Amino acid sequence: MANTDIGIVGLPNVGKSTLFNAVSAARVEAANYPFATIEPNVGVVAVPDERLDVLARLAASQRVVAATVEFRDIAGLVRGASTGEGLGNQFLSHIRETDAIVHVVRCFDDPDVVHVEGSVDPARDIDTIETELLLADLATVDKRGDRAVRAARSGDRAAQRAAQLVAGLQEHLAAGRPARSFGPAGGTEVEERALAHELGLLTEKPVLYVANVAEDEVGALAAGGGADAGPSGKNVEIVRELAREQGAEAVVICAEAEAQISELAPEERAEFLAALGLERSGLDVLVAAAYRLLGLITFFTAGPKEARAWTVAAGTAAPRAAREIHSDIERGFIRAEVIAYTDYAALGSEAAAREAGRLRVEGRDYVLADGDVVHFRFNV
Repeated sequence: MANTDIGIVGLPNVGKSTLFNAVSAARVEAANYPFATIEPNVGVVAVPDERLDVLARLAASQRVVAATVEFRDIAGLVRGASTGEGLGNQFLSHIRETDAIVHVVRCFDDPDVVHVEGSVDPARDIDTIETELLLADLATVDKRGDRAVRAARSGDRAAQRAAQLVAGLQEHLAAGRPARSFGPAGGTEVEERALAHELGLLTEKPVLYVANVAEDEVGALAAGGGADAGPSGKNVEIVRELAREQGAEAVVICAEAEAQISELAPEERAEFLAALGLERSGLDVLVAAAYRLLGLITFFTAGPKEARAWTVAAGTAAPRAAREIHSDIERGFIRAEVIAYTDYAALGSEAAAREAGRLRVEGRDYVLADGDVVHFRFNV
């Protein structure tokens, strides 16, 4: 599939660029004033996956290629962005190009880091961003609504149905509900989802919330601690509750600590994480959550030349998955030889898995599972 593109959004000075620096190992300006980032910085991030390292070792692979996620650091939005305030129109267009949104919410208090609203208030800050995205979407749908009404006057049934759908979407957004929750309104959910997607609506994109906390609190809060886990605990609970109300997920990260981790040698990272009370880095947590958000899975190919992780949507059939490697493999697909990762790792090689009867031969209808190690047979 094409690169998974995730936009990092939020108010100015909430830690977006600092987080981007950490996850992409880039060195983007992270200044203590609004609009330090104007153009969206793009970083391609390797997806951490211990399974790939194990497969590479067992297959004695010369090269290891991880799956990737593309993050965009989008400049901070402010109140009035939907009407162009603070270069809002430009920033909103950058969000429109992404597949999903990581919404960074400041939960820590630091007098040395200016807050654009003058105080730390996660509920208000989240509402500010979501309101601006809703208003931008409503403007988009209103324009489409005008055209739909004119077309419906012709008496064409398809045009009348389209006008009905647009009117339902207008009402939905005007009530303060995001496009991603737009459900059946006298028609089919497929129609409504297709309309929201066709219009490129910002609130149709799935959202993952990141509660950005202080370094000395991250261990307890990331482990599930609440209001009693530190000064930021109450703010983190607010973010979690708002995420639950939307059916979304919230992860706790200290962006500043992640930036430090990204600069350490691999052998030093484990020690630093332990000192913070963390079992794994925020990057690992963030990328895993992003995969869940977008409904993605990983399959592998492994051999002496290369061990590689490939990303596909859950529910992808074998021929379509083969296209990720090369379109010729999809076109000439014969079968897929599949070993579950757990079997491959336990038995130690493809040959051992075959001998033990753990290699399966699957046809065109086979739907790949996360962790499948696959060898595609094809003829063109």
